[in-house]
Amino acid sequence: MAGFTENALVRKLQDLNSSQQSIQTLSLWLIHHRKHHAAVVKTWLKELLKAKDSKQLTFMYLANDVIQNSKKKGPEYGKEFGEVLVESFQHMAKTGMESKTKHSLHRILKIWEERGVYDAEKIKDFKDAIAGIEAPVTPSKVSKRKSTDTELKESTKKHKIESRSKTERRRSETKVEVDGQIETHTTLSPKTPPGDPPEPEELIKALLELESSASSDEAVRERIASLPPEVSEVQLLSKLEDKESALSLSAVVNSAVELLAEYNLRLTEELEKRRKVAGMLRDFAQAQRDLAKQAETRLEEYNVKLQKIYAVKAEVKHHIENLPDVSRLPDVTGGLAPLPSAGDLFSV
Repeated sequence: MAGFTENALVRKLQDLNSSQQSIQTLSLWLIHHRKHHAAVVKTWLKELLKAKDSKQLTFMYLANDVIQNSKKKGPEYGKEFGEVLVESFQHMAKTGMESKTKHSLHRILKIWEERGVYDAEKIKDFKDAIAGIEAPVTPSKVSKRKSTDTELKESTKKHKIESRSKTERRRSETKVEVDGQIETHTTLSPKTPPGDPPEPEELIKALLELESSASSDEAVRERIASLPPEVSEVQLLSKLEDKESALSLSAVVNSAVELLAEYNLRLTEELEKRRKVAGMLRDFAQAQRDLAKQAETRLEEYNVKLQKIYAVKAEVKHHIENLPDVSRLPDVTGGLAPLPSAGDLFSV
């Protein structure tokens, strides 16, 4: 990766898409260049304010990734982003965010609250901003924050202890080379946010689970198919001749009801799983289309550069072929005596 410049950051933010790979790659680059945190956050805010509504949430996912993964190396990004997040949320609220986007933002805030990324007062300010409520900082509010600082610290500590087990539920590490150094990136999010493309492993696991779903359970289907017709045809009840036969049929009917109720419940769960997988496939396919489009754009760009290099190469080759061969030039001295040296000219 190239060194940090604001122009390079703008290009990377413009190329950013909602795939986890794209977010993680840029997040690693920003954490690696954390000494430029002030310029990074300033540029991030400027580009977010110009971004389309559909991409603003991706900018928030990037900020979330940077804030959480940079905590071990220093608090710079957490503090810097904390100064502009209210403005960012207010801007998103004014542009008319969808309910799905609002749900995703509240989910990010919940994670920050559970992990003590920001204190309860700041989380409340963020929630108010998302709701479109102006929350100016007044002197009384500042003094209130100072007076409750100890309580907030205790609350944060409690949140950290309670959320420790939640944090460990899903922790994966990715090693990426950044400017010649190997950086380890930890994915702390316990679950892929709604609308985000799933990880390939997560998608494969969900698809494999469908192989053992209710609709593929041949044994249960055979048991249902082998039920006597009396359990589903009321008119056949007239053939019952005695109480013993009726009690026997009642036991069979009760067993059939239990079997079918359980199977219908499994089918309902399978339906929900298939809908979820369908959404995962849709998001994954969209992310791949975005990546393919991005790769196609880069391919065209570098093909143009390659053609320019080919043209320069051909020109250099032609120039070399037209240069004279010095070794084959005639003797320019023509047998004359060599010119006198400086010492000969000034000798007395």
